[in-house]
Order: sequence, then structure tokens, then C-alpha cells
Amino acid sequence: MAKKSAIEKNERRIRMVHQARGKRERLKKEAYDKTVPLEERFEAILKLAAMPRNSARVRIRNRCAISGRPRGYYRKFRISRIAIRDLASEGQIPGMTKSSW
Repeated sequence: MAKKSAIEKNERRIRMVHQARGKRERLKKEAYDKTVPLEERFEAILKLAAMPRNSARVRIRNRCAISGRPRGYYRKFRISRIAIRDLASEGQIPGMTKSSW
């Protein structure tokens, strides 16, 4: 089980990303638009840099929904490899069986 503080920090980041999504997209569009004058583009870059770092999408860490584990994460199931193995062994995931040869 992951630390509760790490899980909460990631949840806080997700909330911040959703709140700042529109403003961040608008500033990025303005900053990289070559038709906008250089001074306005530079001002948009400064505003973008002044925004909280945790409002950027790249700061979100994929974590297991069951244990909060950050590594061995399967996007299709949104859980870690260990949780998948436990659920598959119990027969909770349809169509998934333990391989044997």
C-alpha cells in the first residue's frame, strides 16, 4: 500500500489540472502562435510560467486504484500488476486465467 500522503498529493494534482485546463491551453496556444506579436507571446510565456507547477498534466502519476502503487501500472485496467494477479487468481477479471505450461 502506498503512502496516504503520496496518493492525496496526486489527487490534489488531478484537481488542479482540471481547474487550470482552460487557462493553460489558452496561454499555450497564444505562446506558440507565430502570428501573434513577440511581446504578447513573451507575456503569455511569463503568465504560463507563473502558474502552479502542479497544474500541468505531466505532473500526474498513474497509480493503482486499489493499492495506490505507482509502478507496474496497467492502463487498460487502471490497476497495478500485483492487483491484477490477485483479482485474476480469484476469478474477478472475466476472461483472464493464470497461464500454465
